[in-house]
Amino acid sequence: MASLFEKIFPKNANNDYKGHKLAAYVFFLLAAMGTVRSCIHFLAPDGGAGTIAGMDLSVAGAAGIIFGFSLWGSSQLLYAIIQLVVFFRYRTLVPFMYILMLCETLMRMFIGHIKPVHFAHTPPGAILNHVMIPLTIIMLILSLWHKEKHK
Repeated sequence: MASLFEKIFPKNANNDYKGHKLAAYVFFLLAAMGTVRSCIHFLAPDGGAGTIAGMDLSVAGAAGIIFGFSLWGSSQLLYAIIQLVVFFRYRTLVPFMYILMLCETLMRMFIGHIKPVHFAHTPPGAILNHVMIPLTIIMLILSLWHKEKHK
């Protein structure tokens, strides 16, 4: 039986995933959603800052806000590509990726708490954060749950 450490950090990254299938499929759906989300931030004229997040872009420095949202989209796109590579080629890393997702969400929430920004409405990401925390914890547990096959 593999230790928890070995399940999270396998010696060999491969597609021999032994966790619950639901966790792998949810991981793929989250990667696909991340790809779409990143492309919106990366490609939208306002980076999604005004049209999606509801930020006031009529202020001085709006170009910097748009630039920051677009940069964030490029980072999200790279992360989504890594997630897709993990799903299709290195599924043994799914538990590790769920830990990264959980940490990334918690860090964004923490930054939002210590450096609050005014939005015209609650951005979709702020709502989704509260879904992502329990979802990633549950999926992490399922991804670590290996069914032992007896001969």
